[in-house]
Amino acid sequence: MRMDLTVPQLRAVVEVADAGGFTSAAQRLHLAQSSLSRAIGEVERRVGVALFERTTRRLELTPEGAEFVRIARGVLASFDAGMRHFAGFLEGASGHVRVATLPSLAAILLPPVVAAYRRAHPAVEMSIEDALSGEVLDRVRAGEVDLAVTVVTEPLPDLEVRELAADRFCCVYPPGHEPVRDWASLAGEPFIAFGTASSIRSLADRALDSASVVTGRRIEARNIAAVAGLVAAGLGVSAVPGLVLPLVSFAGLEHSPLAGPSVDRTIAVVRDPARPLAPAVRAFVDALFTERPQLPPEAHWLQG
Repeated sequence: MRMDLTVPQLRAVVEVADAGGFTSAAQRLHLAQSSLSRAIGEVERRVGVALFERTTRRLELTPEGAEFVRIARGVLASFDAGMRHFAGFLEGASGHVRVATLPSLAAILLPPVVAAYRRAHPAVEMSIEDALSGEVLDRVRAGEVDLAVTVVTEPLPDLEVRELAADRFCCVYPPGHEPVRDWASLAGEPFIAFGTASSIRSLADRALDSASVVTGRRIEARNIAAVAGLVAAGLGVSAVPGLVLPLVSFAGLEHSPLAGPSVDRTIAVVRDPARPLAPAVRAFVDALFTERPQLPPEAHWLQG
């Protein structure tokens, strides 16, 4: 049997059961008593059984009515909880924010912003997915994440890009090594390079080409810790952006900004403009441009 009942009808039955009569129940529901009586009669007609037994003193639930009220209470509790959640979703107080980003940004740039955001939105779930630059943009295009915080090295005509921060390339070298202050000084220098999939590698190669510099013997490593360890072992120097410097501090390396040319890496918030942002995601984007914790010395926020 199909019983098409509305939420107001379920509330009416539960209210009458709690009140034990139509008069007080009608007052609580802001209905005329005759309207409430008709509503209960319509529910009983649709379910095919009497829910109340009318006595001279009050209404009593029939066994069928008691079971109906038990089920109705559960349905209403679930419905009300869902509507509260939806109201919170509309206000940005609940929901899920999924961000793809680079490992260095996940470790240094985002944590203070995420912490401030979570204090203001404790019910929002957060996913921070770190990956290499190409993978980050692929996740945005595939709709696997809401947005990316990543390095932008070329135009992205299919995506919306808002510049967020920038950091400057520096040379890192072991203690005792002569400071390297410009790209030209890297000529012939043993060099620890990031893997070809890294955005750091592409920017460093571009700067070396611009300065017409050929480094000495190269060793490639994919992750930041490996690069730092190889430099610390005296196997070469490397070029890293400012936001990477805290991640190589364990190796006790020294650094100096690289000039001639000075190379800044632009970090941006990237999203697919064809996909609307949920309120919680919009609030997180706002936090990215308003929460401005201190960055490492070779990095700075851009005007949003």
